[in-house]
Amino acid sequence: MDIKYPIGKFQFDGEITDSVTKDWINEIEDLPRLLRDAVENLDNEQLDKPYRLGGWTVSQVIHHLADSHMNAYVRFKLALTEEKPVIKPYNETKWAELCDYKLPIDISLSLLEALHKRWTNLLRSLSPADMEKTFIHPDSGEVSVGKNIGIYAWHGRHHLAHITSLCNRKGW
Repeated sequence: MDIKYPIGKFQFDGEITDSVTKDWINEIEDLPRLLRDAVENLDNEQLDKPYRLGGWTVSQVIHHLADSHMNAYVRFKLALTEEKPVIKPYNETKWAELCDYKLPIDISLSLLEALHKRWTNLLRSLSPADMEKTFIHPDSGEVSVGKNIGIYAWHGRHHLAHITSLCNRKGW
């Protein structure tokens, strides 16, 4: 298993159908609960363990998910309300070094629960035309709303697998 990409990199070459997006939205909806379940029995020492050599700690992964998914939510809203907006990337590594990453993970877990409720409510309201709307990412180009739903369903599973695979390897 690739520890950095335990579920592989995001790939989807098929048609983004209503059924596919419903599955992805359900995955986004389920992530906060799955994260809580994955970390509920971990102590502070375990939360401070990196999931791989040179990687983020479990706590940093949780805080990163909150940061990343807040940015994603805003990007979706921009794409839905503006014509091909250019979004602003952020430096994930530097954000992970800021003092708020030392806060208890429950703060980010609670944030994710509230955010994902709003996010999935928004995503479930989208029309087929909304799915075709796009934003421009300066590094990766034009991204459709539909594809971005898949990217963030994958993103949640990807980081959840970092945590669960570490727990499995350590026997926690």
